[in-house]
Amino acid sequence: MSRRRQERMSIEIRKIIAQIIQEDIKDPRIDFTSVSITRVDVSNDLSHARVYVSVLGDNQKQDETMEALQKAKGYIRTELVQDLRVKHAPELEFRLDRSIEHGIRIAALLDELKEEHKGE
Repeated sequence: MSRRRQERMSIEIRKIIAQIIQEDIKDPRIDFTSVSITRVDVSNDLSHARVYVSVLGDNQKQDETMEALQKAKGYIRTELVQDLRVKHAPELEFRLDRSIEHGIRIAALLDELKEEHKGE
């Protein structure tokens, strides 16, 4: 499998899953305004896709959202096959991505240091 095709599939899967979460899933545990798909890694043979999900909120909200996504995995995969128009949809694996949350925390700490430095 060419690396370029893998990248194109990864981008397309990311778009489609984000759209499915925003428009089709009606689970109250998923607040689509605080959920974003940050990255999708696809295996060489396109049989597996690791989906990185960022959830803004406390740990309980993150856990509930990840649990809801795990329950909806079959539905998401079915919709993905229809939108991708491929014979076999990749097996989905959702992983919590804390990079956005980490970036926000670092930005806040830098702002704090900047304010302290101004006061001196």
